[in-house]
Order: sequence, then structure tokens, then C-alpha cells
Amino acid sequence: MTYPQTLDYLFSRLPMYQRVGAAAYKANLDNTVKITEILGKPHLKLKCIHVAGTNGKGSSSHMIAAIMQQCGYKTGLYTSPHLHDFRERIKVNGKMIPKNYVTEFVLKHKEAFEPIEPSFFEWTVGLALDYFAAEEVDVAVIEVGLGGRLDSTNIITPKACLITNISFDHMNLLGDTLEKISREKAGIIKPRVPVVVSQYQSETAPIFNQIAKEQKAPIEYADKNYKIISHKISGGLLHVELLNRKTEQQEKYELDLTGNYQLKNVLGVLNLVEYIEKAGFLIEPENVKKALKQVIKITGLKGRWQKLSEKPLIITDTGHNEDGIKQVLHNFSTVQFDKLHFVLGTVNDKDISKILSLLPKDAIYYFVKANIPRALDENDLMKQAQRFKLNGKAYKTVEEGIKAAKKAAKKSDFIFIGGSTFVVGDALEVLDS
Repeated sequence: MTYPQTLDYLFSRLPMYQRVGAAAYKANLDNTVKITEILGKPHLKLKCIHVAGTNGKGSSSHMIAAIMQQCGYKTGLYTSPHLHDFRERIKVNGKMIPKNYVTEFVLKHKEAFEPIEPSFFEWTVGLALDYFAAEEVDVAVIEVGLGGRLDSTNIITPKACLITNISFDHMNLLGDTLEKISREKAGIIKPRVPVVVSQYQSETAPIFNQIAKEQKAPIEYADKNYKIISHKISGGLLHVELLNRKTEQQEKYELDLTGNYQLKNVLGVLNLVEYIEKAGFLIEPENVKKALKQVIKITGLKGRWQKLSEKPLIITDTGHNEDGIKQVLHNFSTVQFDKLHFVLGTVNDKDISKILSLLPKDAIYYFVKANIPRALDENDLMKQAQRFKLNGKAYKTVEEGIKAAKKAAKKSDFIFIGGSTFVVGDALEVLDS
């Protein structure tokens, strides 16, 4: 089995949420339990940090991993989905899992796993836990895939956990109210394991407090403990000054993740660091600052307000639900440009009307279809967008849409590419290779 054949096996023969949607979602941990038993329970050998939430969990996971690496700890990082290369999901000290490890793992366990009929995600969680245990990492930062309570990653018992913000996404699986969604996310809270919630929200806090109390788990809200005093983008960095309300100390940080939405995320990460220290890790404040200044370099994170070109300015971002799009649009105010060219694609199993209602009507749109089965047809997207007075043309691929936008844009214009993680992945293949 070659590496491409291995990927073909994983992508084509196994249910994969990114490709087929809800049909791939397993509403229990039974398969994951069976897989880890076959693997010798690798998760029990690991010290983990667990990260859940609707938006910001990927960025926060990468920030935490960068901090742990900068402090000298061998750090595993499991995230999803990948943008470009399957191996982005599983890294140790910023380096992707070797291709031969993936191939040998599938060959070795294929026969034992097949009767279980695991999903793509269950396979990859098993692979990640096995690899981190084999590499004897000092700490593994594990990002939840979808939800929390029933997510395959929830087999771990972490040293601390972080829940970023809660907003509407995957409502067909997690529920149609913030209260229902937060109950699923709160499922990662374990007995006596401290939990930090990045953002206090009146609809969700009672649920988090109730479950934390039931589990006797300490709980804190980062935006209650830290206050942003000022922030600005300068020299390609987000400069943040904040007040630690516990110590009354003011601190300055520089972030290479420059999206304004990172302000919420960094508070959660800094609050969580306090609990990681209490779990026995030595974390120097200077190393935290150094790490946050170079998260992209340390971890290889992509697709978060990522600049791909200067003239014209081209930026891509993975924000894809109502709250994520609001945060992206807020970031537009930090950019100077004459005309906005918006390369937009979405998936076909979500109500996108709220997202479309938020988008600027004075932009030129390039409606595209990402290269996955779940992508919404570009012509269907254009018809829905026209109802909200969003005008432009449809293109069969992300590449065609980007080419048309680049041809039409002047040097003083702004091309934004987004609407779906998979559109960003396709864009990076076109522009970042």
C-alpha cells in the first residue's frame, strides 16, 4: 500500500464528515473505545489539553501548542479538518506525522478495525493517539472535531480543558439553540479537571456552571479575569495590551495571528496557561510572549486571516458560520482598499441565509464550488446570493474564481477568499504552493 493508496482508502471507503456530512457522524464513543483497546489504550499514556468550542478552537490549540513547544516540551497537536495535506492534523513539535507512519498504521490495523466500521475521524483519532504515545510526547493538545460530549476525542481525560466561544454551527447534529449546543460542548468537562471558557455568554454560562459543579471541576471565564486595554495592528503583528484582573498587572503581547477575533482566543489561552502550570508544567512568562509572536512559524498554522499577496491584497480565512463571518467582516475595517472582490463558496447542508444577509452588497462576488462532495453548487449559491442583492458570476472551481478576481482587481483592491474551510484549502493549493 503506497501513501496515496492509504489516503484513498481513508477518504473514499470510510465515512468522512467533511465529504458526506451528517451521515459520517457517530453519536457515541463505542468505536473509539474499541479502537483504543486494539491499540493498547495509548490515550492513558498521554498528558492532554482538550480544546472545544464553535469558533477559535483551532487557533487556540495552535497557540497552546506553540507555548508548550517554546517552553521546551515535546508537544503533540491534533486538529481538524486539514486544509491541504492530511498530515496537518497530526503534528509533533510542528512537524507533520511521517507518511510511512500513516501507511504502516493503516496496514497494521486495517483487518482489526474493519469489523468496527469506523468513520474517517475515528481512524484519525486512533492514529493521532497512537503516534503521540509512540513519540512519547510530554503533552498532547487535542482539538475537538465536532461538538464535544460524543466526539471521538472525548475518550481522553485531560489535565485542563478550554472551551472557546459558542455560536450556531452544525445545528442538525448539536441542537438549534445556544443552550443545546453548549451542553454538547460542555461534555468535555471531566471530574475535577479545570475548565476555562474564553468568553462569558449569558445563554451558555448557566449550563457550563451546572456541569462543572456536577463534575466538581473548577471553572473560570477568561474575559472576566482579563481585560483588553488596547490593541492595534502594526508591523504585521497584533499588539495587545491587557489587564490581568487577578494580579492587577498590565501586560503587552504581540501576536502573529492578526485577526481581531484572536483577542477573545488569547484571553482563553492565557487563562488556561495558569492551570497548565498547576498541572506541573513549568511555563515562563517570556516564553509565552515569544510563542504568541510566532505561532505560525512554530506550528505551521494556516488559513487564519492569512495574507497571500500584497498588490492586490489577497487574504483568506476559514470563518464559515454566522459568528465566524461576523468576525471576518469586522476585520475588513482594518484593511484599506478601493474595491472588494469576494471569492465565496459554502457547503450544501447548511442554511446559509443568515451568512448571506451579513455580506457587503457593494462587493463583486465570484461564486465557487470547493473540490468536495459537500460543496454547494456554484450556480445554486449565486441564485441564493442574488436574493440578498449580492451580485457576481459563478465559477466551477475555486481556482477559476481566484483567476477571474485577480484579472479584474486593481493593485489597490482587496480580494477576500472564504465562506468555507474547503474553499480556503483549495485557495492555498492555488496560491500558496
